[in-house]
Amino acid sequence: MPNPFVYVQLHTQNHEAAKGFYTRLLGWRLSDGSSGKHKYTEIDVGRGTAGGMMRATSPKVSSHWLPFVQVADVDKITGQAIELGAAIIVHPTNVPRKGRYSVISDPTGAAIALFTPIKLRRNGRAKAESKSRSVKQR
Repeated sequence: MPNPFVYVQLHTQNHEAAKGFYTRLLGWRLSDGSSGKHKYTEIDVGRGTAGGMMRATSPKVSSHWLPFVQVADVDKITGQAIELGAAIIVHPTNVPRKGRYSVISDPTGAAIALFTPIKLRRNGRAKAESKSRSVKQR
């Protein structure tokens, strides 16, 4: 698959309840940390797609899972998504020591994250952009 799902993130209104539920239900190993000013929990599933959990950024946001898809150039693909009718939820943003991501809403309203890891193999090695590129806004 040229652009695989590489990460999933739970945005929840009750972080502690979600941690307890998924640990008991699925046996995931969880490790707490922080993502800037937010508490963040990494999910280690062993084999398969890794993930994380965090409190939803607004009390108006329902708890939901957000899939991340790996792309070669998050800025370029975000721009193409806008041209195809998507809206930006999170502009392309650097994640220290991880890569660069954006979150878009497709024309049907479904959210998806686009992610370029720091080191990506594609015709050799390319590095995620460390400088922000301008992305045309919708």
